[in-house]
Amino acid sequence: MSRKTRKTDRHDISPDLRYDNLLVERFINCVMRDGKKSIARNIFYTAMDQVESKLDGVKPLDAFIAALENIKPMVEVRSRRVGGANYQIPIEVRPSRRQALGIRWLLEAASKRGEKKMSARLANEILDAYNKTGSAIKKREDTHRMAEANKAFAHYRW
Repeated sequence: MSRKTRKTDRHDISPDLRYDNLLVERFINCVMRDGKKSIARNIFYTAMDQVESKLDGVKPLDAFIAALENIKPMVEVRSRRVGGANYQIPIEVRPSRRQALGIRWLLEAASKRGEKKMSARLANEILDAYNKTGSAIKKREDTHRMAEANKAFAHYRW
């Protein structure tokens, strides 16, 4: 294994068409399956229209950003082997991973919902996250609870 650290080049993405926002475009890229970006855009924009119709006086982009902020975890646990025992060590999450986890948890929670169309599932999960309820928020709370329970092992941090 090479000891030299290599800097990986991150692919620059352009902002989305409707909201001119990089976060929205990153989210659309995560929704996309098999390279079908137009379908992913249609799902997201339909969900945002549904969010707009259900929330009066709140812009859908603001609701989406607030929902994602509510989902993002502050700490997580990582396994570390110390002296033959595995410990779950709480670690603060860096901002890029925080955003990736928030997007991933939102999409997982939306896909497990019972509505018929993905756009309806996504809209309802965004509304639930905006109101600080739902599966994605529960995932975040479970992660924080696990980190709090293992706070005694924080001195094993590397």
